[in-house]
Amino acid sequence: MDADIKVALVGNPNTGKSTLFNVLTGLNQKIGNFPGVTVDKKTGYCDLPDGRRAQIIDLPGTYSLYPKSRDESIVFSVLADKSNPLRPDLAVVILDASNLKRNLLLYTQVADLKIPVIVALNMMDLARKSDITIDVDAFAQKLGVPVVPIAARKGEGIDKLKQAISYANKVALQEDTIDVEALAPQLIAQIGEEIEVDNPYFALQLAHQHETLSFLTPQQSDRIEELEQQHSFHSQKAQASETIARYNFINDLLYDTVSKKETAHDQTISNKIDKILTHKTFGFVIFLGILLFMFQSIFAWSAYPMKLIADFFVWAQASLHSILPSGPLTSLVVDGVLGGLSGVMVFIPQIAILFGFISILEDTGYMSRVTFMMDRIMRKVGLNGKSVVPLIGGFACAVPSIMSTRTIENWKDRMITIMVTPLVTCSARLPVYTLLIALVVPNRNVWWVFNLQGLALTAMYVFSLVSAVTVAFVMKFIFKARERGYFIMELPVYRMPRWKNVGQDMYQRAKTFVLQAGKVIIAVSVILWVLKSYGPGDRFERIDQKYEQPQYSQLKPEDKQLAVSSEKLENSYAGMLGHTIEPVIKPLGFDWKIGIALITSFVAREVFVGSMATIYSGNEDKIESVQQKMHDAKNPETGGPVFTAAVAFSLMMFYAFAMQCASTMAVVYRETKNWRWPAAQFAYMTVLAYLASFITYHLLK
Repeated sequence: MDADIKVALVGNPNTGKSTLFNVLTGLNQKIGNFPGVTVDKKTGYCDLPDGRRAQIIDLPGTYSLYPKSRDESIVFSVLADKSNPLRPDLAVVILDASNLKRNLLLYTQVADLKIPVIVALNMMDLARKSDITIDVDAFAQKLGVPVVPIAARKGEGIDKLKQAISYANKVALQEDTIDVEALAPQLIAQIGEEIEVDNPYFALQLAHQHETLSFLTPQQSDRIEELEQQHSFHSQKAQASETIARYNFINDLLYDTVSKKETAHDQTISNKIDKILTHKTFGFVIFLGILLFMFQSIFAWSAYPMKLIADFFVWAQASLHSILPSGPLTSLVVDGVLGGLSGVMVFIPQIAILFGFISILEDTGYMSRVTFMMDRIMRKVGLNGKSVVPLIGGFACAVPSIMSTRTIENWKDRMITIMVTPLVTCSARLPVYTLLIALVVPNRNVWWVFNLQGLALTAMYVFSLVSAVTVAFVMKFIFKARERGYFIMELPVYRMPRWKNVGQDMYQRAKTFVLQAGKVIIAVSVILWVLKSYGPGDRFERIDQKYEQPQYSQLKPEDKQLAVSSEKLENSYAGMLGHTIEPVIKPLGFDWKIGIALITSFVAREVFVGSMATIYSGNEDKIESVQQKMHDAKNPETGGPVFTAAVAFSLMMFYAFAMQCASTMAVVYRETKNWRWPAAQFAYMTVLAYLASFITYHLLK
């Protein structure tokens, strides 16, 4: 789309920048990558009151123009490089009105680059609750730029902000916030002359960052390095002097324009809550309690809607079998596609509830506290605290979590985080776990409160975190690097969750999960149906002839059909595949039917449920849910159930460790640029899966 003006949103993390971006652009946005780096680029479009169209660019959050990661380096490159196609005509700097002192450092740096600036004072509602009074007119007059008070979460002040953006071409360039040239006068003057830079602060930034700026030629970078040595320029000392000067300006500004009522203890509610929720002992107990409540709720609240969905698919399959003529096409549609889909669709309520809880934890600010607490554990196993964010995000999906490791500068920490993140229980494992737990764990309470099935699911999630941390601890001795990492993060204030956003998040994430899983499951179900419906040579004809003989005439029709279906499955291409790998998986307690599901689910873990539904389908007179089919499955050798506690927990251990996700392997390759890493990851996780499954089965059998 063509835009009349480019607007960049700039701000610290947790200032509501992304919320403002969503409010301004709505659904009219797209996500790509910034040129030359794998950092997400969010752009969108907004219609202004004067009829013009603005392109809104959501730059990565940063505390300063001095970058500490690839994400942060993008900000200066976009704002300063005149040849950059994304260079904005206007920068909207978002400030947290309840924490202006910290936020204003970035503003002063952007303002000194002489890009037209509008200040959006966000979270004004929180500032008022904290008894912070801001004289907006005096604030704007001191800065020399338009200042618009807003509350992006509530949509307050957005129209005024759009109005201010529409007058961007009439915004006067702001005054210098500090005397930049006094920091290194001769160096700044010489860089400005030789590199042809007319802005003193831009010249100073070139002195600091020339080695990492892609828009400089090697000759220009080398020349700047020579000038630094010539003028004895010390980057860290210059940054320190600059920061002191900027905070002198900020302190004077806030003294004249901001006032706050002092209380007896001057302690915010968030700080009081944090004393409990982030306590070094009770914090982890509370976190475990929240996890336990989550997974108890997943079982309890989803039971009724899951039964409705399962009953619907049973009815649909039975109805289609009675309406459609018997034949391969009917069997493909009903037993293959519909049977496979039913196995995953029934878990939509559990997926939605899981994502609902995750959204609430993120929206309230508690997830940041979990990250803060886990940092203590991460450091003990030799990892950077920044590794916590991908690991916690792994509860939803490993793919975006692995992509988020881009913020980890330390190569060793980043690679270890990438290698262990798939061990954390993702949403794709949830259908597998809940199905197997429902088969072998009694649905009853202990101590009047805790449901045994919920306790089992909680244990699997906690076990996955412990496994990831343990493997990371081992890997720190394998990966060699001298770099040392650091972790700085801001704990946002606690807020009530926005229930509308929570509902939308539940819907969007569940929809994405179902659509992505549904495509894979339909494809795998069709292939699996073909493999189980046909066999080599005339095996199927001989089986039909066998059961037409007199000795089988005494069998009931339904027993005879079940015997024919079972024998045909065993002699099909799928059966042959299962029997081929059965010697390898039999020590784990798995038969050849489970082996087929293991193979198909290497594409994606959730395919296991659909595969089991397809494998155990075949009796048209008895349509049942996948859980009931697996419950009724009998072991021909023992006559007992196939899915005993030993087999079910052995399977869960296998799925807890095995790398069964093609998308994760693809993103690991994309992030590491080398197939050796996903290959090594697949190998070590498969070995761990086999060993854990073997030990579990033999302990429980």
